[in-house]
Amino acid sequence: MTPTPATRRWALLAMSVGVFCVQLDAFALNLALPRIGRDLHAGGAGLQWVISAYLLSTGTLMLGAGRLGDLFGRRRLLVLGLAVFGASSLVCALAPALPFLVGARVVQGAGAALVMPVGLSLLTNVYPSDLRGRATGRALGIGGIATACGPFIGSALTDAVSWRAVFWLNVPLAALGAVWASRTAESCDTSASRRVDWHGLATATAALVALCVVVDRGRHWRWPVVLAGLVGTAALLAWFVRYARVAANPLVELTLFRNGPYVALTLAGAVANTATVMFLFVVPLTLQGQWDLSVSMAGTAFLAPALAMALAGPIAGRVPPPAAVRVMTICLGAGAAVLACLAGASSLAGYLVAATVGGVVLGTANSLTLVASQGVIRPERAGEASGVTKTVITVAAGLGVALAGAVTDQNRGVGSEAASDTALRITALGCTAACVILAVWLGAHERQRRDTRLAQQQEKETGPE
Repeated sequence: MTPTPATRRWALLAMSVGVFCVQLDAFALNLALPRIGRDLHAGGAGLQWVISAYLLSTGTLMLGAGRLGDLFGRRRLLVLGLAVFGASSLVCALAPALPFLVGARVVQGAGAALVMPVGLSLLTNVYPSDLRGRATGRALGIGGIATACGPFIGSALTDAVSWRAVFWLNVPLAALGAVWASRTAESCDTSASRRVDWHGLATATAALVALCVVVDRGRHWRWPVVLAGLVGTAALLAWFVRYARVAANPLVELTLFRNGPYVALTLAGAVANTATVMFLFVVPLTLQGQWDLSVSMAGTAFLAPALAMALAGPIAGRVPPPAAVRVMTICLGAGAAVLACLAGASSLAGYLVAATVGGVVLGTANSLTLVASQGVIRPERAGEASGVTKTVITVAAGLGVALAGAVTDQNRGVGSEAASDTALRITALGCTAACVILAVWLGAHERQRRDTRLAQQQEKETGPE
C-alpha cells in the first residue's frame, strides 16, 4: 500500500495514542504504590517491581523490536505491540495478587518496547522527509503530556476510583490505536534478508537485562555483586560486538556508530532524558515539600511546566536535521542554567517560571533526540536506529531514577530543600558536561568541513583545464 495523506494520518494517530499509553504507564503508578500494597496485601521492596518490571522489560527489548519491525513490517509489529499492551493492561487491571501484577507488567513492557521504536520508524517511512519531523514531534508531544502529567493522572484516578483505573484506561485506547494502525500503509526494509540475528538478539538482550538489573537494584547489593554484574554486562556486550563484526545480517550494523551526528544526538539525548526524569521526579515533590503545597495544589502549579514540555515535541519536529546537534547543544546549556536556578530559587513564583522554561528546553532536547536522529539515518534502517536510541535513553532514564533515589534518600524526604537542591545541581553538572562535549565536537566537525571545502576548491583551481 502506497502511503497517502489518509494512511499517514492513521499512522500518526496510532503512534500518538501508543506513546501516550506507554509514557503514562511509566509514571502514573509512582504515587499509587502504597494503595496497591494495601489492596494486594503486599509490601516491602517487592512493590517497587510494579515500576521496575515495566521499565526493565521496555528498555531491554527495544533494541530487537526496532529491527524486527524493519524486517517483518512496521505496521504489523505496531498492531501487535498495541494488542499486547492492551491485553496485558487488562490482566493488570484484574490482577488478584502482586506476582500476577508484576508478571503482567513485564508483558506490558514488551508491548511498549514494540510500540515506541516501531511506531517511530513507521512514521519515518510513511511521511516524506519535509513532513517527517513535524509528524514525529506531534506524536512525541502527546507523549510529553503523559510523561509530565502521569503522576497526577495516576494519583487522581487512584483517589477517585482505584489504581486499577489506570490500566482500564489503556484497554480502549490501545484497541483504538491498533485499529488505526491497521489502516495505515505497510513498510519494511526490502533490501535486507528476512533472517533474524537470533544470536545477536539474545546476547544484546541478556547484556541489557544484566545492566538494567544492576542499575535498578545495585544500590541494595554489596559492591562485589555489583562489580560482578558490571563485568558480566561488559563481557556480553563484547561478545555481541565481536559477533556483529562477522555476521552476514547482524541485528545492528556497527557502521551505524560511525554516523557522527547520530551518535552525538543519541548520547546527548541520554543526558537530556536523565535530566528530564530528574526534573519530573524532583520538581513536583519539591512543590509539596519545600514550598508546602498540597498534592492537588502542586499538581495545579505543575501544569505550566507540563504544558511547556508537551509543546516541546512539535517545536523539536520543526528543527531541520542539519541544525539538530546545534539546537541540542543550546538546549542542554539552557537546561543546566535552569536546573541551577531551580536549586537557588528564593520564591515560589521564580521557581515556577524557571520550571516552565525547564519544561521547554528539556522537553525539546528529549524530543529532538528521537526526531532528529531519524533524520540522519537511512529510512530503511529506521527501526534499527530508533531501537538503539530508545534503548540508550531508556537505560539512561533508569540511571536517573537510581540517582534520584541516591541523592534524595534523606531523613527529611525527597521534597526537602537540601535533597532536591543536591539532585538538581548534580543534574545541571551533567547537562553542562554534555553541552561542552557537544560544542567541542561541533567545532571540530565545522573545521573538518571547512578544510574539506577548501581542499576541493584548491583542487578545482589547480586541476587541468
